[in-house]
Order: sequence, then C-alpha cells, then structure tokens
Amino acid sequence: MPDFLDLPERPPKPREEGVTHVIDTGLTTFEAEGLMSMAAEYVDLVRLGWGSAYVTRDVRRKIDCYRAAGVPVALGGTLTELAWLRGRVDELAAWLDELGIEHVEVSSGTLEIPPDQKLEMIGRLAKRFTVFAEVGEKDPNALLAPYRWVQLIRDALDAGATKVICEGRATGDTGLYRPNGEPREGLIDEIVHEIPAAKLIFEAPQKHQQVWFIRHFGQAVNLGNVLPADVISLETLRVGLRADTLKLFHGNDKRG
Repeated sequence: MPDFLDLPERPPKPREEGVTHVIDTGLTTFEAEGLMSMAAEYVDLVRLGWGSAYVTRDVRRKIDCYRAAGVPVALGGTLTELAWLRGRVDELAAWLDELGIEHVEVSSGTLEIPPDQKLEMIGRLAKRFTVFAEVGEKDPNALLAPYRWVQLIRDALDAGATKVICEGRATGDTGLYRPNGEPREGLIDEIVHEIPAAKLIFEAPQKHQQVWFIRHFGQAVNLGNVLPADVISLETLRVGLRADTLKLFHGNDKRG
C-alpha cells in the first residue's frame, strides 16, 4: 500500500477502538472470500445477521473463511432471543462451541426479555464467550428515555458484556435514529457523556450516519451493522480519503 499521503494512523488489529463490525446479510461463501481478500484488515468482526446462520447450508465453511482471514464471527442477537424464548440457550451455546464461534450477541429488541433474565443470560454466556449486549428497541415507536439507555448499558457492562451495541437496525431508522435516518443527537451525546465511547458500538448502516459519528467522535468511534459493500468506503471516511472527512483530517493548507 502507498504511504506518501501521511494518513491518520489506525491501530492494528485486534483493536478496541475504531472497530468496524460488518453484518453478513446472507453472503455466499464465495462472496465472503472476496470480502476477506479485499478488506480483512479493516473488518474487526462479522456478525451473521439475524438468524441467518441457522439456515445457511455451508455456514461452517463460511465461518472458516472468516477465521482464516483473522476475523472473528458472531451470530445475530435475534437467534439468541429465540433461543431464550424456546428455553434453548444452553443448546445455542453448544452449537457455538461446535462452530468454533467465540462471540455472541445478547439483545432484547424484538422480544420483551425481563431485564433480570437478560442480565443473567449475559453473565452466564460471558463465562464462555465474548458477549456483545445490545440496547435499544427495533420498534421505532418504542422510544427509550436517554437515562434508560445509560442505565441499561451500565447494567449490561456490569453483567459481563465486553461492549454494548446501540441499536440502529440494519436499516438505520430506529433506536439511535429518527424514522428518516437522522441521528438523535441529544440521545447520543448523553450516552457518550455517561459511558466511555470505547465501550460502545453504534449501529450505523447508512453513509451519512457514519460521517456524522466520525465528525463528532473521531476515527476511533466503533461502528456496527456496516454492510459488506461499504467496508472500504467506511475506511476511507476514517482516514480522510473521501470528501466528507478530508478536511476534518487533513485541513485546507497545502504543505510545502
């Protein structure tokens, strides 16, 4: 890779800040191999979206592809919610072991899991896996007050979650966002005021949302639900190789 432009430095993997979590929405293994060939160094984790892993025929082969490229895999939180509903969390954990997956997401955005049961599940799974807890509602009409976001995030971290994912959905129109996709700036600012940003992953599937977070919190902001086709685009935003953030990182003055 060329090195004549003095780009902002990005920490090497594994990194705790500036992470990019990609959502695999049903890629074929061939497409996953292409993604890894093109951009593995920019991907910190791949989440097999929703319950897609359960019905993907060659899911083991795809997981092996990601693992061979040094990219860990997690299953979608929807699958964890359904396992809880059916009383099959232990069976889910056994399947994760069988697949060689070390990361799991615990959410309650679709089902109304009692808070104490969600925290117990986080704590139980955290003894065996790296747990990412998700906070926020998938229903755009079910708005949480900022103080509730903060309390739920703190509770999840105290229960054993490594990081907390702030809900935005794969569509970027709920949770952190208004129905038109615009960030709820007051909510986000209050969350970051109370919780270290390094402990948070903001779901930001849309380009203008990624730009907003980078402009407000810098290249080290953790972003999730990034589509595979947008990995390179996001990396250019993080280092000022796109018009939206070029001046942010490089200014206006020509250097001699």
